[in-house]
Amino acid sequence: MVKLSVIVPFYNVQQYAPDTLRSLKSNVREDFEFILVDDCSRDGTPEILARAERELPGAVLVRHERNGGLATARNTGIDRARGTYLTFLDGDDWLAPGYLPRLLGAIEELGCDFLRTDHVQCTARSRSVRRVPVGRRNTVLDPREAILPADRSTSVDYAYAWAGVYHRRLVDRGLLHFTDGLRTAEDRPWIWKLHREAESFAAVNLLGVFYRRGVASSLTQIGDVRQLDFIRAFDQVVAETAADREAGVLLPKAVRTYCAIIAHHLGSVERFEPAVAKQLKSLSAAALRRMPQDVLEEALDSMDLQRATRLRRLRRRPATTGAAA
Repeated sequence: MVKLSVIVPFYNVQQYAPDTLRSLKSNVREDFEFILVDDCSRDGTPEILARAERELPGAVLVRHERNGGLATARNTGIDRARGTYLTFLDGDDWLAPGYLPRLLGAIEELGCDFLRTDHVQCTARSRSVRRVPVGRRNTVLDPREAILPADRSTSVDYAYAWAGVYHRRLVDRGLLHFTDGLRTAEDRPWIWKLHREAESFAAVNLLGVFYRRGVASSLTQIGDVRQLDFIRAFDQVVAETAADREAGVLLPKAVRTYCAIIAHHLGSVERFEPAVAKQLKSLSAAALRRMPQDVLEEALDSMDLQRATRLRRLRRRPATTGAAA
């Protein structure tokens, strides 16, 4: 019986994949499987993964004939997974030796639907610890109660899928799959859905995931049209939260977070290609007009003057036709 499935999408990461795979090898256990999803890489990644399929115990290699993006690749892995528990890793990140057995032991001891962990952010030679914004550790909690308050960073803002482990019953309930085709911000609707609909979770003091930030090929570093998928992602968050039984309580958090993300992208608009920057402004203006206006006004009133002014000005921007992410 497979106890833990580790889902690892790869796309054009030949420079980093060997480190990732070595770290998996230092976490091998006979009841672990490693689902390596090649999302139609065009560099040397497929050859590296073919070798890993032979040399890494528990490796299962799956190849996409077309590039589908991170959300689709993770879904492929979820569909192939046989484990009682599932976790994720990105193809340019790595794990500490022995981390996965400790992670599995933690969720088995607590018996919750999902577990969240801290991680180490790696930018060039710099290392810094990033903590789950949950104060109570090693205690089973209600996921819905960790969504608020609206004006502070909470667990739904810590959306990294690889910073945790998830029981298979979430797959059975339709809660673990990602929105197919999202090319960025794919973790956002996913983490909100988990916190609204799962029954239990916990945060633990366990470090072992090393997140490589600033990779040139990462979408967070590329100002092309794929970045605009954050609008589709947050439209989904707002729509699903508006349909929730506690919409009046939860919507202010969803809307305020959406506003903060729009303001963030507008604040670094120069990194986008000119045509994409124009589309960003147009799509963001339309998104602001789609939000519940009373909730939006409350959100803007709670933000600092610079961001609120920028967003109010954008909301008054004339609507254009034909814009789409």
